[in-house]
Amino acid sequence: MALRRIQKELADLTKNPPPNVSAAPVDEDLFHWRATLRGPQGSPYQNGYFILDITFSADYPFKPPKMKFITKIYHPNIDDDGSICVDLLKPDIWKPATKLVNVLQALVTLLETPNPDDALVASIAEIYNSNRPKFNKTAKEYVEKYAYK
Repeated sequence: MALRRIQKELADLTKNPPPNVSAAPVDEDLFHWRATLRGPQGSPYQNGYFILDITFSADYPFKPPKMKFITKIYHPNIDDDGSICVDLLKPDIWKPATKLVNVLQALVTLLETPNPDDALVASIAEIYNSNRPKFNKTAKEYVEKYAYK
């Protein structure tokens, strides 16, 4: 089941690539992918390219894929290890009908609009809420230093 679903999602992604998102298997391993997100225009992440590591389990799509940012990013919903806090990936919220492309698009939206109320890094969420110019400046510095261009 998992392999067939992953193959179909890969075919769909190849045929209809969404804006600011690309993803493909690593070394022909359909259960291990790399994705690239382009920072949305108008956000402090614009012009940055962010690499993610994606691992599908044999239980996919009944369990969400494991995803983490490889590229270091300053964001309240993404920690230093690259772990991501987004509702779609939470096991109790994940639905088998959710596709990888939906998650990747949700992550682009998360770059555009962080969710400080569900933060993984409370200190960054606090700066986001109390001092947006400082948050934007630091996020842009991370893009300059770490995000592939």
